[in-house]
Amino acid sequence: MKILMNAGPWLRVPPGGYGGIENVVATLVPALRRLGVEVVLASVRSSTIEADELVCVFDEGQFRDLQKPYNQVMGLAHAHQLGVVRELRSRDDIDLVHDHLEVVGPAVLSAYGGPPVLHTLHWDLRKHPAFYGNWPDSIAVNGVSDAQLARAPAELREAALGSVHLATPLADAPPLAPRGERFVVMGRICRLKGQHVAARVCQKLGLPLVLAGPVSGLDTEVELDTVVHDADHPLHGHPDVRYYLDEVRPYLDGDLVTWIGAVSGCARDLLYASARAALFPLQWDEPGGTAVVEAMALGVPPVGLRRGCLPELVDHGRTGFLADSEEELAEWVLRVDEIDPEECRREARARFSPSVMAGRYVELYEATVARRRRQRGAA
Repeated sequence: MKILMNAGPWLRVPPGGYGGIENVVATLVPALRRLGVEVVLASVRSSTIEADELVCVFDEGQFRDLQKPYNQVMGLAHAHQLGVVRELRSRDDIDLVHDHLEVVGPAVLSAYGGPPVLHTLHWDLRKHPAFYGNWPDSIAVNGVSDAQLARAPAELREAALGSVHLATPLADAPPLAPRGERFVVMGRICRLKGQHVAARVCQKLGLPLVLAGPVSGLDTEVELDTVVHDADHPLHGHPDVRYYLDEVRPYLDGDLVTWIGAVSGCARDLLYASARAALFPLQWDEPGGTAVVEAMALGVPPVGLRRGCLPELVDHGRTGFLADSEEELAEWVLRVDEIDPEECRREARARFSPSVMAGRYVELYEATVARRRRQRGAA
């Protein structure tokens, strides 16, 4: 099978730092190729992941421009997707398109026709009710958790072939570092991730906490101060920036609670691996939970609020703890040493390794092709 993997124009694959979808693609592509699937990657030219071919419109990722007003950036995704369609039109050897580009991807591909398409849903499915409530039946979809699909409009659920939990290469890695005393929250600094809750809990309990992740693409206090003092800067007044300034920074004391900006690669893995636990005080129904899977793969117990995909990923009392309130979260934080790190690693190897994810996607690719045949037969 030869597929076109559409990662979109926002970040290179793999990303240099934070990049949820691009990290998923970077994990999936090598595992698919080990199974004999040929992969044509549609991304940006600076991508370094090894694929059979690369299709690109932009040399570099366009993520920073996403912060600009919509009428200034609306053409970026469409320009990329036009490049994808042109590539598909120029050849007849693509068996399937695996699309990851939010809304624009399935909209353009359904209008074009072409090969069968499987579109992976990575986000909150209530974001685009007008589109998801009128889903094009030519596009098959999958979710990243059952909880995510359960909140989808009926039209979208009917096109769904199932869910595939996210994976991490760390599932196949040996222990990287001994556990330390500090707790960690890994991810973009925003209200949905609930860093203020983690900071409040750890400060009350006198426990060290490290917050790691960008604030609207900014990694240092110097960068943030530049934005704050420039009223004309496109990020001035951005909700994530305001959230950090108003609700997170007051807890930063340089002692118990610290923010270190975005980390990636070995630095990120070592930070995680040396943590006593990873906290997930989610303020929304998280669809996928990549950070949860990464923590477990490194033998770090996740402790979080019982929302979204977390109950699917964490076996309460065996591989982590789940709470229904901030007060209960604080109680489980104090009991985190009851979780066996090796049990977390075993669970990650069994359920969240790249080979498991790739095998599941091959099944969905075959189901997508068969679905197209049925639709054409009915027509």
